[in-house]
Amino acid sequence: MVLASQSPRRKQLLEWAEVPFDIVVQSTDEQYPPHLPTADVPVFIAREKAIAVSKYIREGLPQHIGKTILAADTVVVLGDTIIGKPKDREDAIRILQSLSGQKHAVITGVVILKGAEEVAFADITYVTFHPLTNEQIVFYVEKYKPYDKAGAYAIQEWIGVVGIKRIEGDFYNVMGLPVSRVVRELGKVDR
Repeated sequence: MVLASQSPRRKQLLEWAEVPFDIVVQSTDEQYPPHLPTADVPVFIAREKAIAVSKYIREGLPQHIGKTILAADTVVVLGDTIIGKPKDREDAIRILQSLSGQKHAVITGVVILKGAEEVAFADITYVTFHPLTNEQIVFYVEKYKPYDKAGAYAIQEWIGVVGIKRIEGDFYNVMGLPVSRVVRELGKVDR
């Protein structure tokens, strides 16, 4: 299998699941059509990643031709607003202040390509934060620098341990991959 992601968290989750894979990535524009329903956005972006890697493999990596490609994208949604990765320290602080004491959705879109066959789905987990103090937020941002994380946090880091009140759904989805569902879907595709 080929993982079309540089995410260390997705890599770790697949390793924990003992799924053998190689990593092949191609940069893609993570823009999406403005009319797209929120739950479809991460699937759209994951599909773009999978297609870009498939094309790259066909054009120059013959050792990977015929392998299943797995791509994923995760977004955090508060109300109707998609919260991306923070631009900088101040943006990370602002994002976490908006999530403090609130329930939000974490949606991971997954696309699995095997030849002409495609499996695509989105998994949603709801996360509720306790009210966070500004001191807690600043401490987390300065120590963990969550600039590459949707919603400006990683559930497996300090802020998840001390700040999360409730999780409804797949914990690993919040880390970036609903790995148990992915493993089941891979089993169907590889038959």
